[in-house]
Amino acid sequence: MAEAKRPPGASATQYPPDGWDAAPYLRFEAEHAQPVRDMISRILGEPRRIVDLGCGPGISSRLLVERFASAEITCIDTSSRMLAEVRRRLPTMRFEQVDIVTWRPNLSPDLIFANDALHWLPDHETLLPRLMSYLAGGGSLAIQMPDNRHEPSHALMRLIAADGPWADRLVPVAKTRGVIGTIADYYNWLRPLSASIEIWQTTYVHPLSGVEAVVDWFRGSALPPFLNPLEEREREQFLDRYMRELSSAYGFEADGRVLFLYPRLFILARKAGVRA
Repeated sequence: MAEAKRPPGASATQYPPDGWDAAPYLRFEAEHAQPVRDMISRILGEPRRIVDLGCGPGISSRLLVERFASAEITCIDTSSRMLAEVRRRLPTMRFEQVDIVTWRPNLSPDLIFANDALHWLPDHETLLPRLMSYLAGGGSLAIQMPDNRHEPSHALMRLIAADGPWADRLVPVAKTRGVIGTIADYYNWLRPLSASIEIWQTTYVHPLSGVEAVVDWFRGSALPPFLNPLEEREREQFLDRYMRELSSAYGFEADGRVLFLYPRLFILARKAGVRA
């Protein structure tokens, strides 16, 4: 299989260190919650043991609690700041601070739910089958990942990184940005382990107030790796150019809003067997 088709890297995680900021996620909580609702609506049965893998600030955790009120749900994230936010919002939940790459469950879950998390990690061809192996018989692996590498919001970050006085520092950052696999990749990696598998794509259309809102969207995720290596003045220059380029790429609608398109990939695989 061609190297470009799967997430690059050997084994190290590619998401930022514990500099995660929950505020940008919560600012757009309604928009982030819709893919979670859509995934949850496709999950059959009543799982008793659920792991919210890469739970972030708890947007997915809250919706899982609402849908599966009697389940035992464990929130897992590598970021202490994100887990602190989940604890504030959902104090009765179980919590584990651990890297997804090294995580192993003590008891087999009926549902592993990974929303907006696994695209930060490499080696999906081994990671996803390993997650399937952890499930109880009849359990489900539910994954949602952004598929927006070629959208203006992300392409412009890479373009500006390569075209400026900071290129020597930012081009290596751009080259390490993860690339998720193709639909065929995920089908072939998971089909031998699955009693059933569904894969679909949805492009969400978010009318935002302007390009400043697009920048705010990514302040806690995609932008920090580009901004952190820069001096304060350089950060301002990077963001100023980013906003100008976004204005040209997106334009404005009659009501003054920007239509921010966000493609997402969904995978729902059910393991063979019957729940004990």
